[in-house]
Amino acid sequence: MEVTDIKIRKIVTEGRLRAVVSITIDHMLAVHDIKVVQGDERLFVAMPSRKDENGVFRDIVHPISIASRKALEGEILDAYSRHIALLEADAE
Repeated sequence: MEVTDIKIRKIVTEGRLRAVVSITIDHMLAVHDIKVVQGDERLFVAMPSRKDENGVFRDIVHPISIASRKALEGEILDAYSRHIALLEADAE
């Protein structure tokens, strides 16, 4: 699996949500509404989810293994950091 595109769709400055991201995998599959969230100690990636009939949020799409989650999260957070750096450079 190769992430062939990452788009930072929305930057948020209020609350814990920092960004909404879309990715493309292998030029064939798009995943929207991935969230970059500020946790208590670090940024993390929250996959798209839906609330079930019991009020519990369940991921709609998610990596299967810890290694694939770390790789995907790393790529998304790197793209987010680069995007923020560009915005800050443009503001100067």
